[in-house]
Amino acid sequence: MPSPELSLFSYEIMGLVGRGGAGAHDLLRMARRAFLLDWAGESQYYVEPKRLARLGFLEARQEPGRTRPRTVYTLTPKGREAVGEYARTPLKVTPVKSEALVRLLLVDLVGDEVTRESFATLRDDVAELAVRVGESARVADELPHRRPYLLLVHDFLRRLLDLHLELVDEVERELAPGSRPSVGGAGSSGES
Repeated sequence: MPSPELSLFSYEIMGLVGRGGAGAHDLLRMARRAFLLDWAGESQYYVEPKRLARLGFLEARQEPGRTRPRTVYTLTPKGREAVGEYARTPLKVTPVKSEALVRLLLVDLVGDEVTRESFATLRDDVAELAVRVGESARVADELPHRRPYLLLVHDFLRRLLDLHLELVDEVERELAPGSRPSVGGAGSSGES
């Protein structure tokens, strides 16, 4: 059974620390590279490893840095055991935090045209993120021991971006002027 003192973010940190260890700045950089997995505040990538070290899941050691010593974290036997126990628990779909889905909840309040226009801007964001997904696939080659697993993550994120583009297409089609009868109300299309 997973430890009650560990959250999904705790396991993410331990997974990013991996076999070779990592400093807090490295953890933040890796999470940002994966971008869609970067859902914690920046400071949490510095705070959580310290907390995990205090709890005995990570070990902290000092190494020379560019301008000053840096702290590098590695998994302890307790951390490896916690990761192993967690990996054996059943998986569940985690709640989705999606601005696109929230925007769809607002259509009847703001209108079809406003929603269509805002969804169109999603194409540019997806294009930028697709470049970053491509970069993350290239980085996987630098970590041969993790490459197959990182590429699975890469493929999932690429498909998630494709799904967003499909949603944009569907919103543009469904909310196009004349595509459906006006529902009425303050923000619906077709109201004068």
